[in-house]
Amino acid sequence: MQTFEKNITVTADDLDQLNHVNNVRYVQWVQDIAAEHWNSKVTKHISDSYFWVLLKHTIEYKGEALLNDVLTVKTFVEKSEGVTSIRHVEIINKNTNKLLAASQTTWCLISKETKRPSRVTPEIINLFN
Repeated sequence: MQTFEKNITVTADDLDQLNHVNNVRYVQWVQDIAAEHWNSKVTKHISDSYFWVLLKHTIEYKGEALLNDVLTVKTFVEKSEGVTSIRHVEIINKNTNKLLAASQTTWCLISKETKRPSRVTPEIINLFN
């Protein structure tokens, strides 16, 4: 499994009324890293042919992030079979190496032409193994 990651610095816009990162922001980061990983790997032909829709999302919150914390957001695809892929995301405080949130999402591949579910092709599977 190939891991894709990036660092994020928490800004005031990420905070809620308790002055820690709002849970909705974590969900946004999970979605953003998935899209960035996909876009970093696929060819123009693949991106012109398919898109993903979210079927199921679970997230476990394990700690809080505060203003100016540097976070590492990591993702990888666990498996792809049929029309779905299971993706994991971890959000870690870079300074303490503490896991702050862990997510598992099930995505469905959709054909842009038919707007219907499409089997995940071997070409796509190989890009993320």
